[in-house]
Amino acid sequence: MPETTSTPWPDFRRDLVAIVRGVRPDEAVAIGEALAQAGFEAIEVPLNSPEPLKSIEALRRALPESVLVGAGTVLEAEQVDAVKDVGGGLIVSPNCDVQVISRSAHLGLVSLPGVFTATEAFAALKHGASALKFFPAFNLGPDGIKALTAVLPKETVIAAVGGVADGDFAAYRKAGTRAFGLGSSLYKPGYSAEEVAKRAHAAVAAYDALS
Repeated sequence: MPETTSTPWPDFRRDLVAIVRGVRPDEAVAIGEALAQAGFEAIEVPLNSPEPLKSIEALRRALPESVLVGAGTVLEAEQVDAVKDVGGGLIVSPNCDVQVISRSAHLGLVSLPGVFTATEAFAALKHGASALKFFPAFNLGPDGIKALTAVLPKETVIAAVGGVADGDFAAYRKAGTRAFGLGSSLYKPGYSAEEVAKRAHAAVAAYDALS
């Protein structure tokens, strides 16, 4: 089906993506280490954070290779190159921009574009998306996602992002969601590494309870 060969979604132990919007470079490593030690294997630094490329570079240098580090709120294809240049391997967008998706796939990066409709979902897969981020998930809800997954290829990796917390995992998993992106329930500017660690451990425990 894809016109562009996609980079496969990694075989994580837990399909949890930490969204650290607003993190600063001077605190990024401590926050990232807290997340990794709790069991998160993917960390997204949105590009509307302070000096995001510096944070991504610092995280990539500090964390094990098994932890996927990259950028969120990627809106332009040129930004994909900038993320790769600092070692980022994950490109997350709030929308379905086929140029961003295609560029990510071409560079061998994991692509997680935001989609909300069947039209967007199929366009994203066609241009090389590794997985689909249903966003904002709280607007679709588990029932809306379940209806959309019914028409998508069975192997499609679905992520629920936007208004999702660990208490929602079970309902979304029943609807066909495999991955979850956690933002404000996990990290907000001003949170200490200790606070993030506490929230991360709670999220991992909730995820593990699904199996």
